Amino acid sequence: MNATTHSPIDWPVKTGELKHPLMDSTRWNNFPFRDDDIVIATYSKSGTTLTQQILAQLILDADPEIFGCDVSPWPDAGPEGLMLERAAKQTHRRFLKTHLPLWNLVYSPHAKYITVGRDPRDVAWSLHNHFIGFNPEVARQLELPPPNPDVRLFYRDFLEGRVQDLPYWSHIQSWWDIRGLPNLLTLHYADLIGDMPGQIRRIARFLDITLNEARLPQMVEHCSIAHMRRVGARSEHLKHAFRDGIRTFINKGVNGRWKDVLSQAEIDLCDQIAARELTPDCAAWLRHGGDIHVL
Repeated sequence: MNATTHSPIDWPVKTGELKHPLMDSTRWNNFPFRDDDIVIATYSKSGTTLTQQILAQLILDADPEIFGCDVSPWPDAGPEGLMLERAAKQTHRRFLKTHLPLWNLVYSPHAKYITVGRDPRDVAWSLHNHFIGFNPEVARQLELPPPNPDVRLFYRDFLEGRVQDLPYWSHIQSWWDIRGLPNLLTLHYADLIGDMPGQIRRIARFLDITLNEARLPQMVEHCSIAHMRRVGARSEHLKHAFRDGIRTFINKGVNGRWKDVLSQAEIDLCDQIAARELTPDCAAWLRHGGDIHVL
């Protein structure tokens, strides 16, 4: 009998560095990965905080007082060395955060990765609130240019890649292109909020975590906007960074707030640019979510 041969996996390779007021890719270059590490890799305001909260519930035994954001180090951000030191001290299974594009990230074959997509219109709306909500002194320290206060104009800037010099479309497409890797799970924000129990089960299976079904209703409750706002209200970092602390950082947590603001032409513009910048399957998934098929 002939032995079955498997093609070697074409793992992503870092091709450049990104130094931005909000993130520094060089901090991953010598990062000491553990074999059970989890990396939540998203574009900002796509469902990162909710995913962190889910992982906190799965890994830290559904603790009702845990705010996932506070126990999920973000190596590419913050004061030099602080997040790396925090990650090194953690003894539980680590779940790290990054907003780096794939080509700026050191990708470990031994870790597990979770990426999350969201309708670009919802990302733009949430991102506008995020940047408007920075405390002025923090924004000055980070040298962040002020966003357009008009959300409709900000939305157009976002679609055309003129927000904070952080590319959106290529970021999404690059993660979509590697969705078939065995250590990557691709989620969508609409699915997370539409079927939280089902998505928690899916995440647990991917991470080889035995889910206690009896505690699942508690986990779902602990991942609600109201609960995350309550436990996140203690976060000193968020109080410092944002005008209204947790209420700025976690604003509405819902989709579709743009529907009563944008004209039909403005709504359609997003789909037109997505069709230009993304593959058809990626564009369709990004708008609606749902099952992913890998050829």
